Amino acid sequence: MKNITKLLYLSLLLLPAGLFAQDGVTFEKYTLGEGVTMKSNSDSYSLNLRGFVQTQSDTRFYEGGDDNSLSRFRIRRARLRLSGDAFRKKVSYVLSADFSESLAGEEEANSILKDAYIRYNPTSNWSVTFGQRSLGTDSREMLIGSNSLAFVDRSKVSSAFSTIREVGLFVEGTVRVGNNSFLRPSLIITDGDGSFTTGKRTGGLKYGGRINYLPFGRFREFGEFRGADLVRELTPKLSVGAAFSYNNATSDRRGGRTTGSIMYLDIDEQPALPSYSKLVADFLFKYKGLSVLGEFAKTWAGVPDDIHYRVRNDGTYATTFEGGVEDYVKGRMMLGSGYNIEASYLFPALYLVGARYTHLRPDKNSYMHNTLYNNRRNFYEISAAKYLTRSHAIKVQASFIYVDARDGSRNLLNRDMENKNEMMFQTLLQVSF
Repeated sequence: MKNITKLLYLSLLLLPAGLFAQDGVTFEKYTLGEGVTMKSNSDSYSLNLRGFVQTQSDTRFYEGGDDNSLSRFRIRRARLRLSGDAFRKKVSYVLSADFSESLAGEEEANSILKDAYIRYNPTSNWSVTFGQRSLGTDSREMLIGSNSLAFVDRSKVSSAFSTIREVGLFVEGTVRVGNNSFLRPSLIITDGDGSFTTGKRTGGLKYGGRINYLPFGRFREFGEFRGADLVRELTPKLSVGAAFSYNNATSDRRGGRTTGSIMYLDIDEQPALPSYSKLVADFLFKYKGLSVLGEFAKTWAGVPDDIHYRVRNDGTYATTFEGGVEDYVKGRMMLGSGYNIEASYLFPALYLVGARYTHLRPDKNSYMHNTLYNNRRNFYEISAAKYLTRSHAIKVQASFIYVDARDGSRNLLNRDMENKNEMMFQTLLQVSF
């Protein structure tokens, strides 16, 4: 798999140059936020180059005073994306990179590479994709691009249960049902080890699928994959979906984000890894500037009975499992359920207001009880934004979040929060080109 993936990335780099060398190229247009588009003289091939930069500030503080308050400023994302199609849109490709590396602390692979895939379109309604990309089996919010979120950041349902990107095979289609209704089915097989890494990929395969139902027709201008209703849908639009995934041997907390972060071995020192399943149900509604998104996720794990060793962070082995093997293994995984409901309204003058409520419910044995990074149950958020264009090209966003922290929670300085709840103020400025 590793050698095949390397060959894919090399092909993505060489494909545009080879195609345009045969046919010549013409500059077609530049649109702020949509990048530069070029086409071959015969209109058989096209290429688009775009990107965006997000600067973000976060301030955390606690009830009862501002002691131990935390602030940070960072380049949240700095993305560059090359995409195009060939052979009269029978083949398309995407290669994107992030130069900020700001996701490394959120358990995503510390890599510049983000999306890298080739898609074959046998018909206008069906496609087969191979490479690295986001998954349809994550919550619906993960289907929305990072540059087109209605809020500063994604909900805690996404951060708790999503694997973000994986390497594998994706089959997707669109089927008309009745006069103006559509089904969007998809099937996915990945190696279940998250984003591409140059080291050993440990674990089994991951199988999944999603189906979305659009009873009122398609959204305009990719609105199904964007947060705010910038195009102000003229008629109600709704997408209702469900997804399921099963990883038969996972070596991380979420069933496919960081390979090898948690390892168990049998008595012969061969991998003996738990399975991880996830069920998702969600919807997205848009009409005349109003956008409402709801999502529910539930995860569970199966622990094999032949686990004998656990691998410590320093690579040594141990045979002790506090509370028993099954409880210990599940206690290191993100197991439980959660739901998120959010709504935003975009005024004609391009001002946006929004509100969000997120609730997490961990299983008895779950890493979601971890007092430093988790152990928070309820998240209340209000948000505001100003779009300088009728697109996501330039925007300013701000959010205030009130967090219900459980007893014993610690802040990011590893200090006891003394049963005080947490508050956070975020701002984000985005410029796309």
